[in-house]
Amino acid sequence: MTTTPAKPRDAASGPRPADPSSTAPSSPWRTFGRWLVSFLGFPVGGYVAFLTIGPLESIPTALAGGALTGVVLGLAQAWAFGPTRPRSIIWVLSTAAGLAAGTALGAALTDYATDTTSLVVLGAVTGAFVGAAQGVLLIRHLRAVALAWPLVLSGTWALGWLVSEAVIGSSVDQHFYIFGSSGAIVVAVLTAPLALVLAGRGSTDRPSGAARPMGSAS
Repeated sequence: MTTTPAKPRDAASGPRPADPSSTAPSSPWRTFGRWLVSFLGFPVGGYVAFLTIGPLESIPTALAGGALTGVVLGLAQAWAFGPTRPRSIIWVLSTAAGLAAGTALGAALTDYATDTTSLVVLGAVTGAFVGAAQGVLLIRHLRAVALAWPLVLSGTWALGWLVSEAVIGSSVDQHFYIFGSSGAIVVAVLTAPLALVLAGRGSTDRPSGAARPMGSAS
């Protein structure tokens, strides 16, 4: 009885190519929906920081509470991006750093006041810092357009505080780190084009040659 020897595996063939669906652009409507849901990162992050750190009353609390708020917000936004996002951990850390620095400077400039003008200034400064930190990561995906991101967040975050102050009134006197759900929804809607553009381009932070089969020409 004879057996047919097994054919040796062609080493040059390498591993099977990655599933295209893992890097395919998300549906624009699905991405839009996820980004809207990510608005929860604002009130949840701010409330966690308020309970953990206490009210926004000094530079140390601004730095710690702002960073904690930024971590929660960054995680929510990274999830919303789906497979088109910049690298998650870097996005989260950048958002946390920007929110911590922006909150500390914005609150100091307004002497931790909670009147309407002070809250708008706080939002504008914090948004600009977060936008600058995130914009560095977006340059790879959006090129020069990413330079406008600090201005976009500065304006929308100022509006976020204006909306929240109008809705919750004197509750802002508790010295929260970020605006509430009403303002967060407005900000999420106005900044949704970012997620839609990234989804349309199908951009990822993976190196272009990461899925190249072994043994292929370089």
